[in-house]
Order: sequence, then structure tokens, then C-alpha cells
Amino acid sequence: MYNKINENDIKTLCGIVGEGDVLVGAAINPDYSHDELGGIERMPDVLVRATSTEQISEIMKLAYERSIPVTVRGSGTGLVGSAVPVEGGILLETTKMNKIIALDRDTLTVTVQPGVLLMELAAFAEENDLLYPPDPGEKSATIGGNISTNAGGMRAVKYGVTRDYVRSLTVVMPNGEILKLGATVAKNSSGYSLKDLVIGSEGTLAIITEAVLKLIPLPKFSVSLLVPFADMKSAIEAVPKIFTSKVIPTAIEYMSRDTILFSESYLGKKFPDTKNDAYILLTFDGNTEAQVESDMSTVAELCLSIGALDAYIVDTDERKKAVWSARGAFLEAIKASTTEMDECDVVVPVNKIDEFIKFTHSLAKELGVRIPSFGHAGDGNLHIYICRDDLDDEAWENVLNNAFDRMYDTAAKLGGLVSGEHGIGYAKKKYLKSQYGQTPIALMMGIKKVFDEKNILNPGKICF
Repeated sequence: MYNKINENDIKTLCGIVGEGDVLVGAAINPDYSHDELGGIERMPDVLVRATSTEQISEIMKLAYERSIPVTVRGSGTGLVGSAVPVEGGILLETTKMNKIIALDRDTLTVTVQPGVLLMELAAFAEENDLLYPPDPGEKSATIGGNISTNAGGMRAVKYGVTRDYVRSLTVVMPNGEILKLGATVAKNSSGYSLKDLVIGSEGTLAIITEAVLKLIPLPKFSVSLLVPFADMKSAIEAVPKIFTSKVIPTAIEYMSRDTILFSESYLGKKFPDTKNDAYILLTFDGNTEAQVESDMSTVAELCLSIGALDAYIVDTDERKKAVWSARGAFLEAIKASTTEMDECDVVVPVNKIDEFIKFTHSLAKELGVRIPSFGHAGDGNLHIYICRDDLDDEAWENVLNNAFDRMYDTAAKLGGLVSGEHGIGYAKKKYLKSQYGQTPIALMMGIKKVFDEKNILNPGKICF
């Protein structure tokens, strides 16, 4: 189906990007064979580092003519194998396309290349008294990767997800054609939204080379509230009650004592409170101090009235850094506590979070493994980790298959979906197919065929 890279292809690629940005064989670092979580590995035949839309266009013209598979990679922070070149071919790295091109204060938009890191964009926006609201936990991820997975993060409760902030995209089609999808306008009812098809498509439909993103004025005041509960059920049950109080927090995160202790050990820093079994961490922001304090007080009083054990105000920069750096390190902390792990990134209705978490606890006891978790209590997106610890290969494989089958089945029964923000990639394909059924998968495959008739762009991912 696909042709192998030959010497003429290498020469052509060197002519497009320069010899220094074309690597083959032993010159390619083994890290390029996998993403952050590992587990799915395949080395590319050639690694190409592009620096412009025009270069990517020429690369795709070659790939299209020669039927060579192309997988796009940013900083490799994915967790489901989306950027692993499972069919070999060209691994197209976009991290050198890392320029913040322009800020338009009149339209409150910023134009960026896909290799800009989330933390770089966040800092740039803040320096200009603006905010880019999407806030995934992995700050070293690229904007191109965030768009490709429609990343959400901790501020999704109030501000929404990446899709809500993408005004337009410049993309390269599999045949090399350059298109601009969307426009720098606030409303658009002009036919099918091709831009929105590309968002969340994990690099299977087109290659993102530039994005115009919406910004908002930076809220002047922000404060966090750490609320301990005796158990997870009480903590999760507080969330819908908070929403009915007519206060919309910026973020509502849930965490267990075990996960906090992992983070303390990993960072070597103390968390403000670790004596209780369950916590919710909330943030409130706004343009007046009085409004922010009022919202925080309303929620604090509500939580205390329904069984919270305390309510710690996190208002100084030092306290905020201590709490949120611990929250941001949860994934790496759990990873450091075990020999290997895999993740279940389900999303369930908010009022079903406790039921799902309790199910994972009983599943952990039944299978004899650790299954720590944390997540976004405000939108039901849960991050569940199965830890290998000292299991041998056969036992680990059996545990993973059993745990994933039952967790995805349980999530579906509760009205949830396979992934909230990390995508499907290669690792979760069978669960997506099982949950969606024949017709939705056929529609997805039809869309793929229209965009990429030769199936050369990130083949083997999502449902292909």
C-alpha cells in the first residue's frame, strides 16, 4: 500500500528543508519512536523538521505522489500514540515552527505557528494583559497538538475548550494544497465548518501550519479555594450544588490524598493539607476583588454547610504556586511511582463522577493493582491510571485489557465517552469503535477519505 523511502526521496527532502533537518537511521533519537506515555513504538524511516507552510506543502506533494505515510509530531507529550509513525515513512516535526506571528488588539486575536508551546502563548498573552483560556495540565505541549486533540484543561468549566478559541487555521492538505479554514470573525454560518473537522482530528485530515486564536482580557483578580472532605463521594456531590449556587468557578479539580502524596514526594514540596481523603480545588476570577471574594465566600459557605471539613483560601502567589504546581505534577508523580502505566481518559456526566471513581476503586481491589486518579470535577473529565508496579509482561497485558474493557464499558453505561481531551490515537481505537458503532465510524471514515484519499496522513489512528 505504501512505498518505502528511497535515496531520491531523501535528496528531495534535503532540497526542501536542508540536509541538517533530514535525519535517517541511527541519527534519529529513539525518543521519536514513542510519545510521553510509551507503550506504542515505531521508528520513522526519516525525520524531517520543517520551518514553514511552504516547506510542508512541498513535503506533502512528494509524499502524495509517492504514496509515503506522513505523521506529524509536536513536542511528543501525547498519551495515546497519536504522533507515533506506526506505518513508518516520514515523521514531520513542527517544533521549529514556533513563532508568535502577530497580536491584533482590535480583534483580540493572536496568530501563531503550531510549534509554539502552551506556556509560551500563556506568558505572551499575560504580558499583554490578555488571557488564552485553554489550560491543559501539560504546559510544554504545542499549540498544534492542543488543536489536534481539542485539548480542554482546568479552565474549561468557565471558558470552554480549545475549539472555542480557534478562529481560523492555515492547513496543508495531503496533496500539498494550502488552505485557510475559518476566518477572523466572531460568527460563522457559512456552510460546513471544515475548520472544526480539523480540530480534534489528531493530524489525520490536514496539517496545521498556522492558527488565529481568540484571546480575552486578563481578569484582574484570582483566588483559589482548597476544600477537604471526608471521602470522595462527599467531595463530588458538592460540584452540582456549586453550579446551582449560580457561581461559575474558573476551575474545579478533584484529587485524593494518595495522589497528593505522590506529588509531594515527586516535587519535594509540602501541600497545604494532606490529612483528609478527598479534596476539591477551585479557582475564581473576575475584574473586581469584591465579586471574586463574594463568589469564593458563597462556595466556601456552601461546602461547609454540606459536610466540608474546612475551606482554605489560597490567595498569595506563594500558596497558589504550591497548590497548582502540585496539581500540575500529578501525571508525572504517578508515573514516577511505578514501573509503567497506562491511562483511561474518560468523560462522564458530572453527577456520575463519584459512581465511576468508586467503580475504579473496586476494580483495583479485584485486579490487585493500583489505579490512582484525578481530574476535572467541573466537567466530568477523569484521568485514571493503571499502574504496573511489579507485574510481569503477561499479567500486565491481562490487567490492562481487563481494566480498560470494563472502565470504558462502565463509562458508556453512565452516559460518558472514551476521551475527554487526550484523543484516541492508536491506543484507544477499539474502544471508540465499540462505543460509537457502525454508522458513526463509517461517517468518520468517509470524511477521512474525502480529505485524504490515499490514507497517507497519520494512518492507523482514531478508527482507520
